[in-house]
Amino acid sequence: MTSGSSKDEGGGVAPQNKGSWSSFLKSIASFNGDLSSMTAPPFILGTLSLTEFSAYWTQHPSVFVAPAAEKDPAKRALLVLKWFLSTLKPSYSTRNDKYGSEKKPLNPFLGELFLGKWEDEAGTTELVSEQVSHHPPVTAYCIQNPKHGIKLEGYNGQKASFSRTIHIKQIGHALLTLTPPDNPSAPAETYLITLPNIHIEGLIYGKPFVELNGCTYISSSTGYTGKIDYSGKGWVSGKKNSFTATLYPTGKEKDVLYSVDGQWPESFTIRQGSGKHGTVIDTYNSRNAPITPLIVPALEQQDPWEANKAWEKVITAITKGDMDTTNIEKSKIENAQREYRRREQSEGREWERRFFTRSDKAEDWWEVLAKGVGERIEAEKTGGVWRFDKAKAESARRPFHKGMSPTG
Repeated sequence: MTSGSSKDEGGGVAPQNKGSWSSFLKSIASFNGDLSSMTAPPFILGTLSLTEFSAYWTQHPSVFVAPAAEKDPAKRALLVLKWFLSTLKPSYSTRNDKYGSEKKPLNPFLGELFLGKWEDEAGTTELVSEQVSHHPPVTAYCIQNPKHGIKLEGYNGQKASFSRTIHIKQIGHALLTLTPPDNPSAPAETYLITLPNIHIEGLIYGKPFVELNGCTYISSSTGYTGKIDYSGKGWVSGKKNSFTATLYPTGKEKDVLYSVDGQWPESFTIRQGSGKHGTVIDTYNSRNAPITPLIVPALEQQDPWEANKAWEKVITAITKGDMDTTNIEKSKIENAQREYRRREQSEGREWERRFFTRSDKAEDWWEVLAKGVGERIEAEKTGGVWRFDKAKAESARRPFHKGMSPTG
């Protein structure tokens, strides 16, 4: 079974829902607080859960593993930057391209899992995604390719607010680790990846879409830093979804080794040296890049806590446009989760995560990488610092929560 193969919720807001859409916009405009805590009307729901979004990191496994084969550390850092830029279109434009507008994802419940793998010329690349916190909502993930000795792990939450449009701050980070090909016994290299801020445009027309703004960084333990500047209105090229990026020795931002520019949903150009005067050494076409489909177990083989299985009835109802059933089935999960939390509180215990473990603070090396790019851990906003737990993962088996179901 390939993920998302049968999901289709159509385009923008249907004519019969225009009035409700206007009312919803008025409600978010007057709402004081984090918009993620609001209950969205069923007709703007998508058929993907946020736990599934972790798969967008690796729709191009060959690009993901490429840095692990490069012997030169500066070029390795450049390939990490190229891979990250290649993930922007899948992460922030795929749903708009497929359905005609951005949809509100299903809010994962605590313990929700999304498991899969990619198989192609890069070998087998494995994905584990788990909802590790519900208040605040946080998704943790780990993607690894043992053949190439490369691993990505991270976690993120979101805080949404309204000021003329919806603004979403992503809280958390990703960590890419790999072993240098010329020295297998050397310590693994680490790349700290910060996450872009998002704003949603097109609300007034009922066809919302994502734009990115601000800047993000990739800070490496090998002494190189990548900086990406996003511009929704295209202050450089005059085109939307524009960006510029540079790679430089850490602490020497003016000593640009490589530069990149383009539109992240379309294509970008990589140059040696700074800006337009640099020598073109590579190009990447985001629209034409071949996508390796994610393989997930068939529904009948999935555990009740796996996203596609857990949300099956909700997804079916959304696809049919049956908003009454959507609301009923969604409420079953939400009510059961509230009951689980009440029971845990009364018994003085905590929900057991199957693949990740929480810490109260980041590692010392994380602080070193973060300091140079102004990143803060903000553990209080993500329920802690979440790391992939290899021992837990090795012992995790279906059924993941024996005798328990997301619906109670």
